[in-house]
Amino acid sequence: MPDDVTIEAEVGEPLLTVAERAGIDIPTGCLMGSCHACEVDIEEIGELCSCIFSVPPGYAQLTINLFSDPTW
Repeated sequence: MPDDVTIEAEVGEPLLTVAERAGIDIPTGCLMGSCHACEVDIEEIGELCSCIFSVPPGYAQLTINLFSDPTW
């Protein structure tokens, strides 16, 4: 997993789109948040499925930690 990647994003921009622009591949499965293949940990918010999450308002910076699952 890459460390210390920084990228600017707009409020409402899908998290998977932001990751793709940053050159980071987040594995996906169902793309509906059911399978949790795309789960990430956002330090300021908690664990969530990146396929159904967009950049929220009110944060100057978010720290996103990726999980590594050899199944996906």
